[in-house]
Amino acid sequence: MSPRKPAILRDGAGDQTLREHLIAAAVRLIAERGSPAMTVKDIAREAKVADGVLYNHFADKEELIALALREHVHGVLAMAGDAPRAGEGTVEGNLHAYVTRGLKVLTQMLPVFAGMVSQHKILGRFAHAGGPGGLGTEEGGLRTVLSNYLSAEQELGRLSPDAKPEAAATMIMGACHELILPRLFHPGPGGMPQVDLPDGFVDDLVTTVLKGIAPGR
Repeated sequence: MSPRKPAILRDGAGDQTLREHLIAAAVRLIAERGSPAMTVKDIAREAKVADGVLYNHFADKEELIALALREHVHGVLAMAGDAPRAGEGTVEGNLHAYVTRGLKVLTQMLPVFAGMVSQHKILGRFAHAGGPGGLGTEEGGLRTVLSNYLSAEQELGRLSPDAKPEAAATMIMGACHELILPRLFHPGPGGMPQVDLPDGFVDDLVTTVLKGIAPGR
């Protein structure tokens, strides 16, 4: 006989398994707090289950939080919308969209990862959990996606054959990080940084990357 479902699953959690339900509860806590800092009791209370239930489905709390963090990243990327595709629209317009999308993602994600600097066990589990990438060079990461886009545009002849896509992607994402990282020391309500874009920030960044700063010929 299969074990009886907890009341919370019988009363309206749809087809979720208890494991999925616990991950979803941890995802909500990460989204609400802007941080992965939580106890087993916090997760159990959010999921409306007994504290010990977690250990029936995960090796430890760190495994659950790593999986929840992956789901949170996936949700943030989905809410930010799809990245532009090479060959569609203009390169300038697409880069503008990339920067705007990147800033949305970083505003949501940097506070979470900043709170994990010393959480090596969670970060290790996160790196091996699979699924959507995060903020940097891993598959699906913001910089990698942008670099791949620029390489594809270069192959289509819409960028100079001498352009360095990886360097350009690093410059763009580095500028976005530089805008947001200092705000982590002065977070707004809910622990999220308040980011006020300087006038012309996105336009100036895209123009500088496309046209450079050397004098014209």
